[in-house]
Amino acid sequence: MLDLALSVLFSSLIFVIFKLFAVYKIETLYAIITNYVVACTVGLLFYEGASSIVEIPEKPWFWGTFALGLLFIIVFNLMAATSQRLGVSVASVATKMSLVIPVLVGVFLYKEELDTIKILGILLALAAVYFASVKEKSVAFKSTSLLLPFLTFMGSGLIDASLGYFQKEFIAPSELPLFSATVFACAAFIGILFIVFKSFKASLKINLRNVLGGICLGIPNYFSIFFLLRALQNDDLNSASIFTINNVAIVMFSTLLGILLFKEKISLKNWGGIGLAILSIILVALF
Repeated sequence: MLDLALSVLFSSLIFVIFKLFAVYKIETLYAIITNYVVACTVGLLFYEGASSIVEIPEKPWFWGTFALGLLFIIVFNLMAATSQRLGVSVASVATKMSLVIPVLVGVFLYKEELDTIKILGILLALAAVYFASVKEKSVAFKSTSLLLPFLTFMGSGLIDASLGYFQKEFIAPSELPLFSATVFACAAFIGILFIVFKSFKASLKINLRNVLGGICLGIPNYFSIFFLLRALQNDDLNSASIFTINNVAIVMFSTLLGILLFKEKISLKNWGGIGLAILSIILVALF
């Protein structure tokens, strides 16, 4: 449970850091690319295995990390587009309710059993994510605009499901830092290519502030994935339970951090969502 708690902590810090980007006028695009480079470096520093960098392409999970790196970039841009066009709350709900996908994968692919209480907990978790994220001011949008949050939902769920799959099938415990570092390296590579192509149309705007923002983001970003993968090795909880607890606890904890650090105001619906989150975690983790 410690690994899961640390994953929640570092994942919640990411939301805080993104909030601070706006305060300190850090350009998200350049900071996010720097973040992937930093996360990769941290993973290589923590890796104590015998494999060298030239042997990484021979690993059974290598091409999977390349696909995950591409997914990271795509989903990030989908989240940004959803936030800009439909609102942050819509993007948050679409991202966190994607826990349904890894849960279903665990049940159907790995035959994980869910009793009635755990199913009730997962349903309450979905309600908790919605009510903890929803804002009083509604966002009006056309039915055609549903495509963006749907793609965000699918992409986020696919990332979580893929992480669970590679952890179960290919990754030895000693290779977790190397696997995580390789995922971020692939994301960094794709992101740098994107910036290079973009530089043909507009000049690059890399400055120390953006680099520092990327460093601050990269360290918790790496550990959020690393500790989630370690949590998935827990024999006491199946992947469905872990992804449910992880996503719901992130919504709950990041909401509380917003109140404490940024004096954010939340509605009765938000408080109700936090209460449902606590109840869902109790049902999924303890029963």
